[in-house]
Amino acid sequence: MRRRVEIKPNEHQFYVESNETVLDAALRQGINLRYGCRNGACGACQGKVLQGELHYDEDPVALSDDDKAENLALFCAAFPDTDLVIEVEEVDLGDAIEIKTLPCRVQKMNRLADDVMQLFIKLPSSERLQFLSGQYIDILLEDGRHRSFSIANAPHNDEFLELHIRLVDKGLFTPKVFNNMQEKDLLRIEGPHGSFFYHEDSARDLLLMAGGTGFAPIKGIIEHLIEEKVTRPVYLYWGARSETDLYLKDMAEKWAAENDNIHFIPVLSEADNSWSGKTGYVHTAVLDDFEDLNPFDIYVCGPPVMIMAAKEQFQTKGMDTASFYYDSFDFAGDH
Repeated sequence: MRRRVEIKPNEHQFYVESNETVLDAALRQGINLRYGCRNGACGACQGKVLQGELHYDEDPVALSDDDKAENLALFCAAFPDTDLVIEVEEVDLGDAIEIKTLPCRVQKMNRLADDVMQLFIKLPSSERLQFLSGQYIDILLEDGRHRSFSIANAPHNDEFLELHIRLVDKGLFTPKVFNNMQEKDLLRIEGPHGSFFYHEDSARDLLLMAGGTGFAPIKGIIEHLIEEKVTRPVYLYWGARSETDLYLKDMAEKWAAENDNIHFIPVLSEADNSWSGKTGYVHTAVLDDFEDLNPFDIYVCGPPVMIMAAKEQFQTKGMDTASFYYDSFDFAGDH
């Protein structure tokens, strides 16, 4: 049965069809709610249910019993049982960006690490994909499923779309990238998607933190900052297990060398004796380096556990939660 959803405080309304999540219905009708993983793992789409009832097919990982007791919900996984009144943040995307479904061709493949492939894909000559730095696209698979990958290039440099694809054990798509895909192969994509993007209207200092291939959207944001000649301080923390997992470390070091305002701090969790840099968890390195995080816009990309730790612990150093933007990388297997 069709259900009506009203958003407070702005009174926007939309309708949810049977077997449709609240988030999917909102996005379909042009209402931009914040979201990340779209499967209940990151908590980005959390809001409050003021009236009505809903259910989940499976309990979302990022929703605790305490959250439920406070009538909080994750709308990416929630199916309404009644009409709803909810309180949730909407995202201003500025000028409307059209979501397109397009064919594309694999133009170039570079193996950046044993388990990371850099993919450049080319759209038809008559098409360009307008996107905001930090957003992602879906690669549409033949069985109707999709896999999401952040766009690693900045919007001004859109001849190709650059993706950083990590090999997922028993994955549905990524083993094919590493074992079967060849240059000139055809793909279908949909996008851009995502409420994680660089906010042009802020003049705050920038703290960017990436875990693993969470570096991809951060790369797009930094290249955009350089193109726009942004001069306020930018601190880039990149966490990985070993130095080889910092698969574009030379590029990040070059940014810092050529731009006085950009500072690059790599952090290894499993460093060997040859490493002289920071070690441990990347969010802990941030906490060690700053006594006050309140002046920053903070952009975080990586595994859900890293994001949840940062969100909780950065608040102990004064982080403004309204200036904390994140994209959760929850790698999907063949299930």
